[in-house]
Amino acid sequence: MNKPNRLPGGKPQGAREVAMSVLHNVEMKGAYSGLELNQALQASELSRPDAALATELVYGTIQRLNTIDYDLASRVKGWPRKVEPWVRSLLRMSYYQLRWLSRVPAHAAVDEAVRIAKKRGHAGIGGLVNGVLRGLLRDGFDSPLPEGMPEAERVSLVYSHPIWLVERWISEFGLQATEEICAANNEHPHASARVNPIRGSRDQIVAGMTDAGMEVAASPLSPSGIIATKAGNLVHSDWFKEGFISVQDESSMLVAAVADPKPGMQVLDCCAAPGGKTTHLAEIMRNEGKIIANDVHPHKEALIKQQAERLGLSSVETMTSNAIELADKLPQQSCDVVLLDAPCSGLGVIRRKPEIKWNKTNEDITSLSILQSELLSKVQSLVKPGGTLVYSTCTIAVDENENTIRRFLERFPEFTLDADWPNEVLAPLREKGYLPDAFTGMLQLLPQMFGSDGFFIARLRKQSL
Repeated sequence: MNKPNRLPGGKPQGAREVAMSVLHNVEMKGAYSGLELNQALQASELSRPDAALATELVYGTIQRLNTIDYDLASRVKGWPRKVEPWVRSLLRMSYYQLRWLSRVPAHAAVDEAVRIAKKRGHAGIGGLVNGVLRGLLRDGFDSPLPEGMPEAERVSLVYSHPIWLVERWISEFGLQATEEICAANNEHPHASARVNPIRGSRDQIVAGMTDAGMEVAASPLSPSGIIATKAGNLVHSDWFKEGFISVQDESSMLVAAVADPKPGMQVLDCCAAPGGKTTHLAEIMRNEGKIIANDVHPHKEALIKQQAERLGLSSVETMTSNAIELADKLPQQSCDVVLLDAPCSGLGVIRRKPEIKWNKTNEDITSLSILQSELLSKVQSLVKPGGTLVYSTCTIAVDENENTIRRFLERFPEFTLDADWPNEVLAPLREKGYLPDAFTGMLQLLPQMFGSDGFFIARLRKQSL
């Protein structure tokens, strides 16, 4: 008899079996979808089209999880807990494929699901899978939701987000913005990269990549960014390997730009791995000065070093420490700029890591906001008088963002919000109407605004002596 957290039937074969295996391990072992999928694809050696199908099945199924479960609960007795985990994964994946992947013939999807069920189980499971999926094709997917359903519950089921999160966002952003956030989270993330100005200008690099047959364009949000629509995996490109670009989300690129460090400064990146913001700071400083890149994990410190070397940046120095202890390890008031890209709930990157929305809780947000406040209170002492403190997260929870900054300012009145951001950062936001009239120096980017990650950035100035 198979253990509940083990997949029966041996090594997965084909795109659908690989996807089912990944979904099973994400649910039963708490695996990260991206890491689990990458490992599975490397082990399976699927063709590029099959790897793309497996990827779509994994991310799409996780994205639409509670919409799928809501419908299957009326079709499968004891769904989901009384159904074997691997069968749950198979049925969820097949449901997603039949409903949202119209390019795959329905009969082929059903036949393949039944084959997998028989291979990994027995004829009875094959019959169950066949009956459920053919019933879906016969009855259709557009069953109306009950009349009078509360708005939060409706949004939760239509856009497949946990109801606690929908309720929280409605209270913080309103109903319309919440629906837009949830819809954006279900879209495919686009590929973006940051150009290295030491290697060439953005126009030069875009032209070179275009000449090489890639479909790339300048980012409308980040002055350092490019968007790639048909360029393959940029990490495997010569442009990446030779240090012309770094793969980074456009919202994330704004953080170093907001910090706006000058050549010759001393800058501290408190939680630096894997090095995207660190190396961007060094590029902005034209590789003149010193960037201290800290991370708590030695193996992640090595990643930062690798990125700096790839980009030809000698101004980056790395260290390993808990960020809470940095104030005891570095001289007080020694840094012109301190960047705290704080540990957070990650609710701004659900599009890339869909399991986040099912794994996080309100309690996580509360505990993280306490940690963030503690980190800010510690690292602030390293900022020189007249220096800059930048706080950022990749989440869209007010408690982790605006409220954390407000609590900090109450406790440390020598800091004030600084709205004097570089115009190249503010201009796209202003043009699209996303810059508040009374902009104070902190900004929440939502995923529907530019199709980039949800990000929060605050810039603070320490009073001069």
